[in-house]
Amino acid sequence: MRPANDRAVNGQRGFTLIDLLFVIALVGLLSTLAIPGLMRARGAAHSASALGTMRVVNSAQLGFAITCGLGFYAPDFPALTRRPAGAVDAFLPPDLGGGPAFVKSGYNFGMAGLTVDAAPASCNGLPPGETVSGYAIVADQLDAPPGRGRYFATNADGVIYEHTSSFRDTMPVSGPPPAGSPLQ
Repeated sequence: MRPANDRAVNGQRGFTLIDLLFVIALVGLLSTLAIPGLMRARGAAHSASALGTMRVVNSAQLGFAITCGLGFYAPDFPALTRRPAGAVDAFLPPDLGGGPAFVKSGYNFGMAGLTVDAAPASCNGLPPGETVSGYAIVADQLDAPPGRGRYFATNADGVIYEHTSSFRDTMPVSGPPPAGSPLQ
């Protein structure tokens, strides 16, 4: 007579090597199919973040011009992170104004302005002649293939433009750029 547990051990069946290879191949195939969609979603999220950052900087520049710059704009990002005397917050958070350019969510942001010698001093410590009459902000996608990326720019008009190549050398401080289309 055989023990009961001996029959259970001999009757058990498990995965064979072929079964395991099939499962691994199936998981690999599904991963391969999912990665392009994941990359598209990541790119869309980076673009949405860049647009949001452009809107925040436009709002900061408008707030600076109205309350602190006497109608003139800040010349760069660090000037927007300086807190005016008696104010609780600066116009921009510190992570957006660490230097003349910054990288956020796969985009490189830069700003340039048109200086005016007769510009007044600002309430946050900029001396006379350093505020600007207009500005241009560009956001260049860092990992875009040539001709297939999304590049953004805005200026003192507050309209955000999109193009498949950089606005770095073509964005005016006011008015539309020579190429690109406005986003609404």
